[in-house]
Amino acid sequence: MLLLDRKAIRSVFTMRDAIEADKKAFVLHSERRTQVPLRSVLDVGKGKGQCLFMPAYAEEVERAGIKIVSVFPGNAQKGKPVVPATMILLDGETGEVDAILDGTVLTQMRTAAISGAATELLARPDASTAALFGTGGQAEAQLEALLTVRALKNVFVFDVVRERTEAFVERMAPLAARFGATLCAAASSDEAVEEAQVITAVTTSLTPVFDGNRVAPGTHVNGVGSYRPDMQELDVRLLERADRIFVDSLDAVLAEAGDFLIPQAQGRFTPERIAGELGDLLLGRVPGRTSPEEITVMKTVGFAALDVVSAAAIVKKAREAKVGHTLEL
Repeated sequence: MLLLDRKAIRSVFTMRDAIEADKKAFVLHSERRTQVPLRSVLDVGKGKGQCLFMPAYAEEVERAGIKIVSVFPGNAQKGKPVVPATMILLDGETGEVDAILDGTVLTQMRTAAISGAATELLARPDASTAALFGTGGQAEAQLEALLTVRALKNVFVFDVVRERTEAFVERMAPLAARFGATLCAAASSDEAVEEAQVITAVTTSLTPVFDGNRVAPGTHVNGVGSYRPDMQELDVRLLERADRIFVDSLDAVLAEAGDFLIPQAQGRFTPERIAGELGDLLLGRVPGRTSPEEITVMKTVGFAALDVVSAAAIVKKAREAKVGHTLEL
């Protein structure tokens, strides 16, 4: 059994690797070559927190796995992560545990890679300005994904707390500089989207984080942060203006994404507006962007096969590089 912490994973697994792993998972999912049961949620300790169990199996990589994610708000006072996560990967031939991975960095990378893949597939090739909404635990990886797939010159960052925006811009400036980009702290959401050709929203907001009418023609938008029926990062006016709308998993998004469920309940959105899954796009079943002026949108809530395929790729690279710790039981 191989044990891989954050340092070991990042030493062998790049954002480009994560994007390619996600693309493989999208294809397998759209070909119905994955099994992704509904996640199980346990309420623990009379309101102390929740434990979420997310299993999946992916045929081509012959791996099964389960990601265990806990949400314990009180951990902040103890100096511990509020959302710790662990990934357990099983050998598809023997059923034995093959590896245990840091699930937090795995989640950050595979989630950012969803946006990276969608941006690579749908954004204008000449996109040079992006906007990033949210500066939380996912934001750093989301920024890296955007910089990986487009030659961005400027990235405008916005958070509802100005101090968080400024701190993020200062902390991430060296990363942006390595890609030849400049980070700018936007004073408002309008300023952030004004010149953006790519927009990524990664917040837990219950209400839209930017005005959909201000999104310019030709822009690609990634809706990442909202994952519950009561969350809504994306303005319904954006959905009404969008020319092409894609999702990572149709079943998951239509069951969980308030970005679609809330306007659907208002009679302002129907599932028929969705062009397809990213896997359908990669398989050539549906067209992507068809003109420079189209507005494209990708909504993701994630699915566990992404974790399994990414974890399998990480473990393969780690064994080749002889990193991590081996544990004999």
